[in-house]
Amino acid sequence: MLIKVIGSAAGGGLPQWNCNGRNSADARKGVATVKPRTQASVAVSADGRQWVLLNAAPDLRQQINDTPELQPDPAGSPRNSPIKAVVLTNGDVDAVAGLLCLRESQPFTIYGSTRVLDVLAGNSIFDVLNPDLVRREPMVLGKPFAVEGPEGRVGLTVEAFAVPGKIPLYLEDEVAGTGGSFGTQEGDTVGLKVTEESSGQRFFFIPGCSKVDDALRARLKGAPLLFFDGTLYTNDEMIAQGLMNKTGDRIGHMNMSGPEGTIAQLEPLGIVRKIFIHINNSNPVLRDDSPERAAVEAAGWEVAYDGMVVKL
Repeated sequence: MLIKVIGSAAGGGLPQWNCNGRNSADARKGVATVKPRTQASVAVSADGRQWVLLNAAPDLRQQINDTPELQPDPAGSPRNSPIKAVVLTNGDVDAVAGLLCLRESQPFTIYGSTRVLDVLAGNSIFDVLNPDLVRREPMVLGKPFAVEGPEGRVGLTVEAFAVPGKIPLYLEDEVAGTGGSFGTQEGDTVGLKVTEESSGQRFFFIPGCSKVDDALRARLKGAPLLFFDGTLYTNDEMIAQGLMNKTGDRIGHMNMSGPEGTIAQLEPLGIVRKIFIHINNSNPVLRDDSPERAAVEAAGWEVAYDGMVVKL
């Protein structure tokens, strides 16, 4: 199984278009230790020919242009694509907006929880994806399914499972003042277990998570490979940097450091390889030479970057 990180940053990417924070400013200047990153998405293939996207970032057109494996076959028909399916973990803009880049009457399959598919159905702009060609298939949480593209199975199975999270920012007004919790309903945020059918090799993809609960600990124990939410290093870093008046808790993302952070919470689980993905432009681990990057790596974690390749 081949896994390509085509985007590693959180919403807005690095540099973010309107951000003058230190990381964005230095990435814009071309500082060598602060590499630009597009918004988080991973491409997976069992055979190197048929590819499945895990989330469709707003930067998807650029990501395809930067990734030859995702481009049309020069020897194929006038219009063709190796992208056979997209599996969605939530309805956030940075997870679904890239679907609009896949219009132009190209067949593929979209998989999402019922909650997320309802978000797509409720916004008519996604109707540019011709329903006669683009299937929308609901994922039953906890039930593995074989991923299928237009020509049939692609050699991968996926199991979606609920993780603590929140609803997308643009839907918060619908629950504000009604006693809603901004996202505890099952299916708002899911993690994915992806398995190659021929070998049984597997990995987990969890780009958004607000806490590690007992169910998630049990699921991840001894995992061979994990891509996990790396949005923030500290809970209040966006406030401290003057970027946003919200903590990580409020936006539904864990932070890496501290006793309640990801590193400490997952350390006892014996996960073989751990990679942070969905990293916010405020996070100091985006600087190759920062003490925070050194601390993360000393704890046995890697920081994803655009173009990163993992083989299982």
